[in-house]
Amino acid sequence: MDLVTRMARRLPGLLADIEELVTCESPAGDKDALARSTDLVADLGKRHLGAAPERVRAGDRVHLRWRLGAGPARVLLLGHHDTVWPLGSLATHPYAVRDGVLRGPGCVDMKAGLVLALHALAELDVPAGVTLLVTSDEELGSPTSRGLVEQTAAGCAAALVLEAAATGGALKTERKGVSRYRLRVHGLAAHAGLEPERGVNATVELAHQVLALTALTDPGRGTTVTPTMAAAGSSANTVPAGAEVEVDVRVRDAAEQARVDAALRSLRPVLPGARLELTGGPNRPPMAAPASAALLRRAVRVAAGLGLPVPAGAAVGGGSDGNFTAGVGTPTLDGLGAVGGGAHADDEHVLVDALPGRAALIAGLIADLLAEDGP
Repeated sequence: MDLVTRMARRLPGLLADIEELVTCESPAGDKDALARSTDLVADLGKRHLGAAPERVRAGDRVHLRWRLGAGPARVLLLGHHDTVWPLGSLATHPYAVRDGVLRGPGCVDMKAGLVLALHALAELDVPAGVTLLVTSDEELGSPTSRGLVEQTAAGCAAALVLEAAATGGALKTERKGVSRYRLRVHGLAAHAGLEPERGVNATVELAHQVLALTALTDPGRGTTVTPTMAAAGSSANTVPAGAEVEVDVRVRDAAEQARVDAALRSLRPVLPGARLELTGGPNRPPMAAPASAALLRRAVRVAAGLGLPVPAGAAVGGGSDGNFTAGVGTPTLDGLGAVGGGAHADDEHVLVDALPGRAALIAGLIADLLAEDGP
């Protein structure tokens, strides 16, 4: 029986496992919910892999790692179980499967991807030479797990990232680098009606700075500088003494990441008496196309051999932990998880019919990598 057929027979189990994970909510900022989800992922992994994971504590987080076999790891499977969805989201976005579409908070980003990896490994009879790492803070920027990801990836022949596929099932071969900042403005409070001239209006200063920030965007180079969450003031009749804005930066190359960082650090206040305070910086290095080129060719060959649609490669703006594995020199292929869409959005979904083929592709790629000396 061929691999795709065997995976098709696993579909009921795939769906049951995905339901179990999705209905155990795991918002990245809720430690109690994450603890429950961590235990569930560990138990699910033990069922499929026959072994409990190593629980790696980093800061206030616990991450799960399975090292399969006694020898060194050649292939790293990388995923996360935290989501952006707040606790209680199941009430408004319940788990459901209708007309071939699976829905639920975190289903495509990326609980279905974890389930696909577990079934792929089980179908291969848990091959030695593979490490599965599941982290719990990716949606926060991986503040505690970055070092673990980099250390685990170092020396591997390949890192296969279980994030959702790009449009049409494409594999993610290039990711932008990510920088995150918070710009605070310190002004001076005064009564807005009696003597506003005695104050230094932090909201007005922030407006000047937001315009300066957006001017750093360079569409021709793929650079976006986006002010996101903002807040200012303490009451409706007071000149604001403080204001702040979060800034999201995406870049295609390290030179652009450095240029934008330097520009942000050189911002100066416009209003006399105002003061600026910048925190944050580069969070993820860019994942350039050469990091995935050889693995994409291999995935195309494996897919063709299995009779699956040949996957395309896609460059995407979002970051993942694949940025880190590529950053330490490990060949990295991303987007091997579920086919669907709507990550972080109300229409988040997984295409059920694509699950067996995706699991077969993961399993076939792992087997192919273990059979040879490199990508």
